[in-house]
Amino acid sequence: MRGASDAADAETLLAAVPGDQRVAVVDARFVGHVHALRLALTDPRFAASAVPGAVTAKPEARTALTRALRASASTGGVLTLDALPDSIAAAMEAETSEDTVVHRPELGTLVATVPTDPQTRNEARQAVAAVDDEAVRLRTAVKSRDGFFTTYAISPYSRYLARWCARRGLTPNQVTTASLLTALIAAGCAATGTRGGFVAAGLLLILSFVLDCTDGQLARYSLRYSTLGAWLDATFDRAKEYAYYAGLALGAARGGDDVWALALGAMVLQTCRHVVDFSFNEANHDATANTSPTAALSDKLDSVGWTVWVRRMIVLPIGERWAMIAVLTAVTTPRLTLVVLLIGCALAACYTTAGRVLRSLTRKATRTDRAATALADLADNGPLASAFAALRPRVTWLRPAPVLAFLGGAGLVGTALANPYGSPVVVAAAALYIALSGLALIMPLKAPLDWLVPPFFRAAEYGTVLVLAAKAEVNGALPAAFGLVAAVAYHHYDTVYRIKGGTGAPPAWLVRAIGGQEGRALVVALAAALLSPADFTVALTALAVAVALVVLVESIRFWVAAEKKGAPAVHDEGEPA
Repeated sequence: MRGASDAADAETLLAAVPGDQRVAVVDARFVGHVHALRLALTDPRFAASAVPGAVTAKPEARTALTRALRASASTGGVLTLDALPDSIAAAMEAETSEDTVVHRPELGTLVATVPTDPQTRNEARQAVAAVDDEAVRLRTAVKSRDGFFTTYAISPYSRYLARWCARRGLTPNQVTTASLLTALIAAGCAATGTRGGFVAAGLLLILSFVLDCTDGQLARYSLRYSTLGAWLDATFDRAKEYAYYAGLALGAARGGDDVWALALGAMVLQTCRHVVDFSFNEANHDATANTSPTAALSDKLDSVGWTVWVRRMIVLPIGERWAMIAVLTAVTTPRLTLVVLLIGCALAACYTTAGRVLRSLTRKATRTDRAATALADLADNGPLASAFAALRPRVTWLRPAPVLAFLGGAGLVGTALANPYGSPVVVAAAALYIALSGLALIMPLKAPLDWLVPPFFRAAEYGTVLVLAAKAEVNGALPAAFGLVAAVAYHHYDTVYRIKGGTGAPPAWLVRAIGGQEGRALVVALAAALLSPADFTVALTALAVAVALVVLVESIRFWVAAEKKGAPAVHDEGEPA
């Protein structure tokens, strides 16, 4: 910390700070809460931030701050220290581009002001004393929008656990990792197949969820956001849940009950639900004239207390879902747990998807090229489908895209269901699916329902693997299929989080290397047609390992490199998943 005698001195001191460091200008007369300054000066998500009496700039905004210091803090050509931070912030807001806007945090009851006389200074100090900023800090550490179970059964105490972690120097990423390890131990307990193991699994799953809430609250409490942390939090949530499904299946197998098809079905359904959420949000992220009577009705219902919680519980968010899984695991069987989970998720999927379809049909919106690109990336088409998409000049009349995607996917899965294992008809259906997958993307995905294309593709690919593995009727086929779908789902989630984090889709070579969604569907269909059930199981296992290795190595390399390069920090408040 350095004191400046005048504005020229402030400029000199700022120039002496290395360009790769964050700087701040704070008025010496500032009166306010420490947490108000913390929000303004330490949040890593924003290049520039300000509250009354203080302004800060990260390295990427240092040039803008210097220009503002020279341009706006002058009176009659003479620099003055009076109200300098506020004038700098105003000048930066007037001059900087949208990429370097000045963030002004919502302070609520927190105080941040620059008194100009003894009376206002005394009043400001009284206002500071009247508000406990630590209580505000704890309260705002909790996600602003969450499920009923999380809000009332977890957050009332997990916020204090977050503070305990912050005071001991623990990072959000460390807590995220602890949550993952706890969930994996829970899955291992479930895999024992004993009642004691099931009870322990349920308790550990709840503990894992407590830690899962704590890591986000710790990030908000300590303002320690990062790109890598957001990715770890999101991907570990999926890894924890799907590993637990596998643990239930292994535990059931020890008792002589084969529920691998149910476990795989639950993973497929949950992944498709998430893709619906992601695709819909990306399609409408920056749409213009984005109005809808259905959305207006939804907002109106959210203004009535009890309907808010009913609507949040209906979609079976992660808190309610994990609580249900934990209780059912402890007191019932893996089969019943997975059956109830499938029914609950299916009903939730119908509710959310129907609502989004209605919104899309009634919404008068113009979707952007960015949204169309994001949907195309989420589609995950490989080289085979791309060859048909290249026919664009000749078949642009083939619309709408969701119909093509649905017909191709339903035809492939339906053919696999209707024919015995090894039927060459499934290969023919896969070839037709490839053509329709490419033709679905001959035009930019800007139509009202084009966001349905990626979910239809996910359901087609995953469903084909599930059906053919079940048709093989040999031990190990469904577990191998579970591993393959888990590896591919990781790739699809990774694509989502790269897009949401503003880092772009995975490189084209990666999509080509793992075949694209249509290529993998064809490979699985060919393997079922050409190989015996036992060899088909080996082929699924080999494909799962190959996809997992390629995707994981590239994903980890990318996210670690992004963190080292100083990628913008991310913290996703989004919908409870």
